[in-house]
Amino acid sequence: MIRAVVDSSVLYSAFLMPTSIPAMVLAQASAGRFTICLSRYILEETAGALLRPKARRRAFDPAEVAEFCNGLADEGEMVISLPQLRAVPNDPKDDPIVATAVAGGADYLVTGDRRHLLVLREYEGIQMISPRDFLKILEALP
Repeated sequence: MIRAVVDSSVLYSAFLMPTSIPAMVLAQASAGRFTICLSRYILEETAGALLRPKARRRAFDPAEVAEFCNGLADEGEMVISLPQLRAVPNDPKDDPIVATAVAGGADYLVTGDRRHLLVLREYEGIQMISPRDFLKILEALP
């Protein structure tokens, strides 16, 4: 089965727009089409972005955000021990996201981060891919 890390930018978008392509990616994980690998770092980054006042167009209930993140943790495979690595030269705060993919044995890192992650294209055999392109891969599977 395909293993993929879904980064906080995709999770954030899925929360904000339940009918979006990022939300469709999460629906595919829920349907058992791939194993979603997550880490505490990714979930904390997601929750922090959703609760940051300037990032919100409307107020999100902290309990609603916690329920979303806890649901992801329950559904996904949590990667506990992340290796220290330098994978993202222009944004070291993204290194733990790549480390999650490495430690989780992921085939893909699904991201909307064009400036720092998608430009890498791959890291140690892990393909950096947009949510739209990842859905195409899943749709092509039997």
